[in-house]
Amino acid sequence: MTVPPGFSSILDIDVKLGQPLARSWILLFGFVPLDRSDLTLIELDVGHRFVEESPMLSMRLWRHERTIAPVPGGSSITDRLTFEPRLAGPLVRWFVAALFRHRHRVLGRRLGGLAS
Repeated sequence: MTVPPGFSSILDIDVKLGQPLARSWILLFGFVPLDRSDLTLIELDVGHRFVEESPMLSMRLWRHERTIAPVPGGSSITDRLTFEPRLAGPLVRWFVAALFRHRHRVLGRRLGGLAS
């Protein structure tokens, strides 16, 4: 996923809930554009929770809720996704599940914690 230059944290930008923060491209292998998202947060509790409902070319609906909760020895990250693909539903569901499994493995390695 692309991010605007200079964007490394949600703290770097002025968040206006319900308004697009940035346009992002979802890239396969880091260079093949698959989709476009206008990243839009509708709820934000920095460091604890966010809810994103971002317009996407491939989705009628995309809702991503992430919660971060303390657990003994670290934190637990939980993602809840609600989405409705425009085409190829079973394939898109498989791809999104694989993408988030990968994201959680990366987060687990980077943060040394638990991700679910």
